Amino acid sequence: MIDVLIVEDDPMVAELNKKYLQMISGFNLIANVGEGEQALHFIHDNHVDLILLDVFMPKLNGLELLQHIRISYPKIDIIMVTAACNTNEIQTALRLGVIDYIVKPFTFDRLRTALITYQERIRLLSSSKILNQHQLDDRIFAKPVSNNKGLPKGIDIQTLQTVRDAIIKCQSDFSMSDIVELIPLSRISLKKYLDYLEDLGELESYLTYLAVGRPVKRYIYPNKAND
Repeated sequence: MIDVLIVEDDPMVAELNKKYLQMISGFNLIANVGEGEQALHFIHDNHVDLILLDVFMPKLNGLELLQHIRISYPKIDIIMVTAACNTNEIQTALRLGVIDYIVKPFTFDRLRTALITYQERIRLLSSSKILNQHQLDDRIFAKPVSNNKGLPKGIDIQTLQTVRDAIIKCQSDFSMSDIVELIPLSRISLKKYLDYLEDLGELESYLTYLAVGRPVKRYIYPNKAND
């Protein structure tokens, strides 16, 4: 689960961010604060993976807060969600290492794309020690979009997320039958998704030979296996 802090002084926007965040599995909103100084106090005392950060705030603004975070809390990732669209502000944020920049007003699809891209990045970096160019391009530098652009034919991004969530619920060693019991997907369709995840390096597989019948293909989710 990814722990998220929303730093936004507009209550209506903060509530919208909260609502959108709760619509995407894998994210846990731990707090919502309206000032940069409050955010600094909070992250000093609590674990935070990701911050959705506005620029325009009283006292300590978002870019000033971002500078403090980069010095004292370099492992926290930042997605800017702000009305600040001046190129100097954008360039400053990018140079300080934000992973995405979303300009208000924004759509759910745009925020969802940013969050899923981040989620994919975390999964990939935690499941593999060595990455190839295809994995980098497909999971980190090329962003998933709602129309499935960049995905192979027959692979839907929402179904792919459902399959990944089901895999996480299983033990490190599982079969296709284990996943079929968790999601409403045919074995033929599920095999496409498992093959795709294996091609990406997310899964590893081996054959188990039973006393009778055909061998059974079992999968290992490296990130789970190493927990």
